Amino acid sequence: MNIEGVFPALITPFTKDDEVDEDGLRRLVEYAIEGGVAGIVPCGTTGESATLSHDEHKRVVEVVVDCSTVPVIAGSGSNNTKEAIVLTKYAEDVGADACLVITPYYNKPNVKGLKEHFKLIGDAVDIPLIAYNIPSRTCQNVNAETMVELAAEVENLKGVKEASGDLKQIGTIIMLAAEQGLDFTVVAGDDFLTLPIMSLGGKGVISVAANIAPKPMSEMVDAMLNGEIEKAKEINLRLYPMFESMFLETNPIPVKKAAEMMGLPAGHVRLPLGALSASNEEKLKAVLKGQGMIG
Repeated sequence: MNIEGVFPALITPFTKDDEVDEDGLRRLVEYAIEGGVAGIVPCGTTGESATLSHDEHKRVVEVVVDCSTVPVIAGSGSNNTKEAIVLTKYAEDVGADACLVITPYYNKPNVKGLKEHFKLIGDAVDIPLIAYNIPSRTCQNVNAETMVELAAEVENLKGVKEASGDLKQIGTIIMLAAEQGLDFTVVAGDDFLTLPIMSLGGKGVISVAANIAPKPMSEMVDAMLNGEIEKAKEINLRLYPMFESMFLETNPIPVKKAAEMMGLPAGHVRLPLGALSASNEEKLKAVLKGQGMIG
């Protein structure tokens, strides 16, 4: 598949009884696709994968694959290599086009272990893998040299969602991969760094904001891909307050509240995450009104 464009990191809507809202999930996928996104990413951080049971995780992937008309990149990572292999193979079996594999959290693997982790996952499936480097969640950064070594050694590791916030590191990954002739794509993992990363050679974003604003996000990234830099900059500046509002509190607390305000399926966040504070809810509401997204 072509790893290029906007890929919403899909929220997982829950019913009042704390079940996965499958009808709501289908509505969210439809809304994103109508907005022009390049693909859908279920069961990532924004999808609250950490609090989904294995059965729920598998079912969310099934539902999204079933209803999506664009490629599906299923979150399937774990800090347990065997568990990551099971989830990745399952995603491939039900028709996912690729898998997003977070670097192992909590364990803090050394480079040897990290390479073996990705190699075993890659050997287990034929579909592309995209690594997910997010030190703020994993407490361990994968540096540029190690990431490019992984890309060279794991044949179907085709990209990375880079959420380190380190533009020097990201630029180095892009440079080294190009120097070595690797088929390896970098996409942003932070909405507010999409343009800077694309200016370095990145190809898009796995986006929180695209849950609620898929059309303008797609327009911005498409403009960058087409060399319409001024248009992309204008959209980026207009959306910037919304990007900031998505992180008033821990993701996905604000984006689920924003979706609810807009009449999209969302429901609560699962514990140990709590509801958005009243003061931040007012700030979020003001931003959405300013963006013309709610009345």
